[in-house]
Amino acid sequence: MDKDVYKTIDKASTEALFKDRGSKFYGYAFPVTNEEEIKENIEFLKKQHYNARHWCYAWQLGMKYEKYRANDDGEPTNSAGTPIYGQLQAFEVTNILVVVVRYFGGTKLGVGGLIQAYKTTAKFALENSEIIQKTINEKFILQFNYSEMNKVMRIVKEEQISIINQKLDLNCMYTISVRKKEADKVFKLFNETYKVLIKKKDN
Repeated sequence: MDKDVYKTIDKASTEALFKDRGSKFYGYAFPVTNEEEIKENIEFLKKQHYNARHWCYAWQLGMKYEKYRANDDGEPTNSAGTPIYGQLQAFEVTNILVVVVRYFGGTKLGVGGLIQAYKTTAKFALENSEIIQKTINEKFILQFNYSEMNKVMRIVKEEQISIINQKLDLNCMYTISVRKKEADKVFKLFNETYKVLIKKKDN
């Protein structure tokens, strides 16, 4: 994978359903950016499916895919959360929570059956999602006098830089967002521009 892009979803999937020997498995994928949102989505599903037996899930967070967790919620160890997490890896996605809700149908599926069911339902949920690619960006703050505006805008235009915040006064301040692999080049361009100050913004 490209180092400055990641794959995610920006809206929740439609409900996926998988059935095996009477058991029903409902799969959902949600876009999330922190553990608070993860908790809220799980609570929402627990209210919606209050008669279900298990709410198993896995999530992955961070543009560099650095945080993740899998939860079996009472199913045999590694029979639910891990296969769900395996699908997050297979689809190479992050900032996503996948929950599979199980209604027990009276027949035990065995560990192999469970792994297959949770894996398949998670796969369906992700297939029901619109997966998008986003770039990892770095932010910089530019400070300059109004008289330097034309110089700054020329670079902004030529390099297709997005301005995410601006304060225009006698002294101007722009917050710009630059794709990670272009960051060094853009920093250098502004740094070498007379009377323009550039510094990296802590995200």
